Amino acid sequence: MITAEKLQILSDAAKFDVSCSSSGSNRKNKGGIGNACQAGICHSFTKDGRCVSLLKILMTNYCVYDCAYCVNRHSNDTPRAIATPTEICDLTMEFYKRNYIEGLFLSSAVYKNPDYTMELLLETVIKLRKLYGFNGYIHLKGIPGADEKLVMRAGEFVDRMSFNIELPTERSLRLLAPQKTKKNIIVPIGLLRDEKSERLSFKHKFLPAGQTTQIIVGASPEKDGQILNLTQALYGKFSLKRVYYSSFVPVTESKLLPTQPAGLLREHRLYQADWLIRFYGFSVKELIGENENLSTEYDPKCAWALKHPEFFPIDINVASLEELIRIPGIGVNSAYKIISARRYGRLSLDDLVKMKISLKRAIHFITLSGKFFGSMQDTTVSQSLKLNAASETAEQLSLFSTPQIFSTVLTGEL
Repeated sequence: MITAEKLQILSDAAKFDVSCSSSGSNRKNKGGIGNACQAGICHSFTKDGRCVSLLKILMTNYCVYDCAYCVNRHSNDTPRAIATPTEICDLTMEFYKRNYIEGLFLSSAVYKNPDYTMELLLETVIKLRKLYGFNGYIHLKGIPGADEKLVMRAGEFVDRMSFNIELPTERSLRLLAPQKTKKNIIVPIGLLRDEKSERLSFKHKFLPAGQTTQIIVGASPEKDGQILNLTQALYGKFSLKRVYYSSFVPVTESKLLPTQPAGLLREHRLYQADWLIRFYGFSVKELIGENENLSTEYDPKCAWALKHPEFFPIDINVASLEELIRIPGIGVNSAYKIISARRYGRLSLDDLVKMKISLKRAIHFITLSGKFFGSMQDTTVSQSLKLNAASETAEQLSLFSTPQIFSTVLTGEL
C-alpha cells in the first residue's frame, strides 16, 4: 500500500492541473468514520450537475523536462516520489470501497521519457479495469510525445483524456518549455478525435467523456483575445468537451517568468467568455480583439452590450431566444422561462421579478411593451454595471447550472 507521505507528495504535485477542483478540506479522522483529508481528493461535476469525488494523483513527480513554470520541473528542489501501477490500483480500490471517491484522475510528470511514462499509465488503467474490475470513472492525462499506439490503447480503457496545451503559442512553448512542441500536443488530440468519431459509427465505446485541455494564463505575454481564438479553434476543430484556464502562479524562480500571479479575476473572465462562446452563440471576434484583454470592470456580455447600443433596448415581449440570451443578466434558463410565460400574456416588470429574473443588469437593456425602466445616461448605466461586477467572486464557472441557482455568474448566466 502507498504510504501517506508518498500520497501527500504526489497529490500535492497534481493540484496545478485544474481539470478537477480541489476539495480544500483538511478535516481528519478523530475516532469516527471516514476521513476528509485533502490529500488526493478533488471534486468534479457530471453532465447532470452531480458533484463527484475523484482521486487526483500523479504517478510520479520525477520529471526529465525543465518547463520554467512547473513546480515539478527537473531543476526544482522539491520532494520527489513515484508510485507503482499496483500501488495506484490498490489505493483507488481502497478509497472507492470506503466511499471516499467515485473515480480517478491520473496524471504524471515525464519519467525517463514520454513512451516509458505512457506505458506505466497504460499498465495502470488496464490493470485497474481488467484485474481489479474497476468500472468507475477514469480521467487520464496523456503524455505529449508518446507513441500514438500507446495513446490509442489508453483511450479504450478510460472515460476521458486530456493533453494540456499549457501555453497558447509555439513561441512561448519554445521559450518556457523547450522540450515540448505544439505538434506533440495537437497530433494526439486529433488522433483521439478521429478514432472516437470512427468508433461511434460502429457503436464501439471510445473515450465516452471526450477530451479536455488546459491553458496557463499569464505565464506568457499572449492577450485574452489570442487565448480565446485558440479556444474557439479547439472547440470547432477538435470537439473538445472543455478548455480549462489556470491563472499563473510563480511557484519557481525564473527570469523568464512574471514575478506576480496572473490573478483569479482574469481566469474568471476567460471562463465567462468561454461560456458565451459555447452556449450563447457569441464568436470571439464579437467579444474581443486578438490583441486585447477582457475587461476587468464588466463581465464579457456587459462589455459587449455597452459597445453595441444599436442592438438595445430589446422588447422582452417580442424578442427571440437568441436576442434574449444576449441581454446582460438574462441567461438561457431565464430566457426559456420568459418565452414560456409569454404564451399566457404580455409580461410586466412585476412578472420578471416573480420569475426571479436578475434585473440589476437587464433593466438598462430592455423594454416591456414599449416601456423603458432603465437609465438613458451612459455613465449611470456603466456605474450600475460596475457595482454589480464588484460583487462577483472570481471562481471557475461550473459546467451546468442547478435548478436552485439561476442568476449567478457561477452558472454561466451573465
